[in-house]
Amino acid sequence: MLIALLLAAAAGLSTTVGSLVGVMVRKPGPRFMSFTLGFSAGIMIYISFVELLATAAAYEDVGFLKANIAFILGMGCYFLLDFLIPHEYEGHLDSAVPPGNDAARQSAHLKRTGLLVALGISIHNFPEGMATFVGAMENLDLGIAIALGIAIHNIPEGLAISAPIYAATGSRRKAFAWSFVSGVSEVAGAGIAALVLAPFMSGALMGYVLAGVAGIMVVISLDELIPAAKSFGSEHVPLIGTIAGMLVMMLSLWMLK
Repeated sequence: MLIALLLAAAAGLSTTVGSLVGVMVRKPGPRFMSFTLGFSAGIMIYISFVELLATAAAYEDVGFLKANIAFILGMGCYFLLDFLIPHEYEGHLDSAVPPGNDAARQSAHLKRTGLLVALGISIHNFPEGMATFVGAMENLDLGIAIALGIAIHNIPEGLAISAPIYAATGSRRKAFAWSFVSGVSEVAGAGIAALVLAPFMSGALMGYVLAGVAGIMVVISLDELIPAAKSFGSEHVPLIGTIAGMLVMMLSLWMLK
C-alpha cells in the first residue's frame, strides 16, 4: 500500500516540473501564451476522448451509452457553473470599455483561465490517483506503467497551469503553488482510495467518474482555453499549440503500449 501511495504521489507531483518551466519564462509574449493555451486545450481534449471516455466505455458494467451519458452530464455540470458565473473574453469586450482597463481585464482573465485549468486538471488527477493506487495494489508492474504515463503528461499540464497565472500575477510562487495543488489532488485521490473507496470501488463507479471528468475537461477547453488563446491575436498559433498538445499526449500514451 505504501508503494502504491508513493507511485501516485510521484506521478501527481510531476506537475511541478512543468510549472518550473512555466515560471522560468520572463514576461511571456502573446505568441507564447497563445501556443501554451492551445497546447493545454490539445492535451485536455485528446486525453478526454482517447483515454478517459474510451476507458470508461470499456468497463463491462458501463459500456458506450452509459459512459457517454456521464460524459454529457459532466459537460452539463460545467455549463451550469458557467451560467451561474458569467464572464467575458478579451475578444468580446465592449468597445466602450476604456483602453486603460484592457490590460487589467486581460490579466484577470488570464488568472481565471489558469485557475480553471488547475480546477479541470485537479478533477482529472483525482481519479487518476485512484487508478494508480488501485492498479498498483492489483499488480505492481501495472501501477508503475500507469504512474509513468501519468507523470509524462502531468509535466505539460503543470506548464499549462503556471504560465497563464504567472503572466497574470507576475508571481512565481502563486504559479508554482497552483500547479502543486493540482498535483496534490492526485495524492488525495490515492489516499481516499486507500482509506475509503478501495473496499467498495467498482469498475462501473470508476467508469462514470472518468467519463464525467472527460466532459468537464472538454467544455473547459472549448469554452475557455481556445477562445483565450485566440484573444492574443495569433491566427494560427492556437491551432499549432492544440495539435502539439495532442501529439505529446499521443506519444506519452503510445510509450505505454
